[in-house]
Amino acid sequence: MMSMTAPGTSPLLLLDGASLWFRAYYALPESITAPDGRPVNAVRGFIDMVAALMARTEPRRLAVCLDLDWRPKFRVDAVPSYKAHRVAEVLPDTGSSEEVPETLTPQVEMIMNVLAAAGIATAGSVGLEADDVLGTLAAREREDPVVVVSGDRDLLQVASDEPNQVRVLYVGRGLAKAELFGPAEVADKYGVPPHRAGEAYAELALLRGDASDGLPGVKGVGEKTASTLMLRYGSVADLRAAVNDPASDLAKGIRAKLTAASDYLDAALPVVRVVTDAEVEFSRSDIIPAVHADPDRLSQLASELGIGSAVDRLTSAMGTYGRA
Repeated sequence: MMSMTAPGTSPLLLLDGASLWFRAYYALPESITAPDGRPVNAVRGFIDMVAALMARTEPRRLAVCLDLDWRPKFRVDAVPSYKAHRVAEVLPDTGSSEEVPETLTPQVEMIMNVLAAAGIATAGSVGLEADDVLGTLAAREREDPVVVVSGDRDLLQVASDEPNQVRVLYVGRGLAKAELFGPAEVADKYGVPPHRAGEAYAELALLRGDASDGLPGVKGVGEKTASTLMLRYGSVADLRAAVNDPASDLAKGIRAKLTAASDYLDAALPVVRVVTDAEVEFSRSDIIPAVHADPDRLSQLASELGIGSAVDRLTSAMGTYGRA
């Protein structure tokens, strides 16, 4: 199995917050409740995930990345169908919002309270998704190798070896079945050029579409065809140059499909690519503290929510990998 990072190095661990607490919510039953009866399945599951991921990656730094806008205007303007299927009924006082289970919404605030009391950093960027925060922090890191944890395949595009090592731990099938991706693994699994596997994965998604994000893709081009085209031409830019070159030997049917999708390809490429130059704000330093920021508050939350065992596991992990 590929190691997370080079021997002797401690990574920056970047967690896709919403992706993980959604998975925690659905992985554990709502019968897990606080003493007052409130469901805390997502809280307990998420805190346990953080502790387990710390033990697995042995990080020096950690940030939980947040969606401050899960459906950014620039993406919706470019592709109106972007995540449109996830929009809940519009409420007069809140506007459009992602459809979140009723019993998960209050648990997100609980998670934020636990993270703050523990002293674990959160990071966000106004008007952008967690993907963009993760993409920016991974792209600009030069001190430590990076491990990005998400259940969203879009993040495979940040896997890289240069100028810094970035690995993506994909947890779409749960933490127990997590897959670790570097550029070589992305190229091998999805059939994209190894020398630019991350970027090429985003372009593969552009061509084939992504139902989970409401991206239609090029009509008549599935994953296999998209892979064949990416391996042959190397990039969407070179593929489109071949479309516009009457002398190229691009098959007539594919040329017609790509020509018909020209406007979509123009608009959607910035949509599928994560932002790598966002203005990211942190709640605190991303260096993991050995001692909790507010031990009394954390103890109170553990008792109030009935998550003492999960908090103990988090405390143990922080004591092992944190810095005094």
